[in-house]
Amino acid sequence: MEIFLQLVVAGLAMGSIYGLVALGFVLLVNAANIINFAQGEFVMVGAFLVFSFTTLWKIPFPLSVVLAVVVMALFGILVERVAYRPLRNTNVVTIIVSTLGISVFLQNAALLIWGAVPEPFTEPFGRQMWAVGGVRLVPQYILILGATCALVVLQHLFFHRTRTGKMMRAAAQDRDMAQILGIDISQVTALTFSLAAALGGLAGILVAPIFSISVVMGVMLGLKAFVASIIGGWGSIPGALVGGITLGLIETLGAAYISSLYKDVFAFLVLIVFLIVLPRGIFGEAVAEKV
Repeated sequence: MEIFLQLVVAGLAMGSIYGLVALGFVLLVNAANIINFAQGEFVMVGAFLVFSFTTLWKIPFPLSVVLAVVVMALFGILVERVAYRPLRNTNVVTIIVSTLGISVFLQNAALLIWGAVPEPFTEPFGRQMWAVGGVRLVPQYILILGATCALVVLQHLFFHRTRTGKMMRAAAQDRDMAQILGIDISQVTALTFSLAAALGGLAGILVAPIFSISVVMGVMLGLKAFVASIIGGWGSIPGALVGGITLGLIETLGAAYISSLYKDVFAFLVLIVFLIVLPRGIFGEAVAEKV
């Protein structure tokens, strides 16, 4: 039983990481109806930034976090100007390819700047672990789970209770009508990319102590977060967290009781099952289209 509980704790921790990254996908879907396959690389860049600020430049960790999030927010505006705005009147496939191009560019830029050797990072808790009964807890896992839950609530309130959030949702649903109503689409989209990049950077800061920081750390995280957002319900904010935790539990328990060799395969098997059995996801809504 202790082993099972330890696996469940590990699954919840990994699932909260996937859910945290998935919130970036959900943000862009809800606010701009865009799929950003560079979200995983936003996570990677955020992790490298906090590493550089803290380890190389000796800036205190709390200030490093603020600086990294601000830099990522500004970088998101740059990505919107370069990779999205010139293509916003084209089809969806073109925009998706553009985000894939940004993903490849960021990986290679990070390789040139920080190198190919993974960097260890232990802030803010070091290597300590907590023992609760027979279960050993990593404090960083608890911080990630708490931060993910808080961000789910804040993002839901932002989209449903604030004027800016409602403007973003309106622009995503019908851009032409939103423009007629006086919404500045360019400004809304730039803000959306800025928030998504900041959220990705924050995710990178939180997961950096769990993984060694490397150029490729965002690739699998981004893919699994994408799977989590589909499992939870495309565009659903609570679905991002629930989908991530579902995926994390299945992946961890499957690796322990079936085979660790197929750990990454389980995520995509679950995706296929959901697409066949429940294509709308756990919290997805049925959509009717008039023809």
